[in-house]
Amino acid sequence: MPGFAHELRVLAQVNGLVCGVDEAGRGPLAGPVIAAAVIFDKKAIPRGLDDSKKLTAETREKLYARITERAVAWGVGEATVDEIDMVNIRQATHLAMARAVRALSPAPVFALVDGNDPPALPCPCETIIGGDGISASIAAASIIAKVTRDRMMIALHEEFPVYKWDCNKGYGTEDHLHALAVHGCTKHHRRSFAPIHNILFGGILANASATL
Repeated sequence: MPGFAHELRVLAQVNGLVCGVDEAGRGPLAGPVIAAAVIFDKKAIPRGLDDSKKLTAETREKLYARITERAVAWGVGEATVDEIDMVNIRQATHLAMARAVRALSPAPVFALVDGNDPPALPCPCETIIGGDGISASIAAASIIAKVTRDRMMIALHEEFPVYKWDCNKGYGTEDHLHALAVHGCTKHHRRSFAPIHNILFGGILANASATL
């Protein structure tokens, strides 16, 4: 389970606050990519934190409330579909992470980031592979990012129900691919992603023969 050892290691070397950073939504065909950053006091860390992917939606919602109540600071950053298409998903993810860190008040002096691809942040950072499973701050950020993005996709589902975004959250599931084949793309679809690009420019849906 995630602990506070990595944060304490950094805190012993810096004078200031340390945040955890993670993202949600790199892989979907639709919707923005969302990042979150969280700063904890070691005496006020909610119980039950874990990698958001390992938690049920109900548990994530409960933890979201606890995190936002107990955190020293928390922030969310978004990179839009247009930005994803303009600069690519990797750079858009880094942009969202930087925005999440900038949203923190008070500001951190160091960031722990999930993964192995360090973004350009307003402060120095260290990447941790599997950080959302071992760092409390990163796990909390993964939950905030996931809940925030899921809520956004559920809201978009009300406008575009045929794509079933309330269930698939924009990922390329069978029902989503089928709706794309029948109804085409929306302004919320990532045109730089192969299945969407193929629809728009005369190609075929990836794996369409296997799913439709």
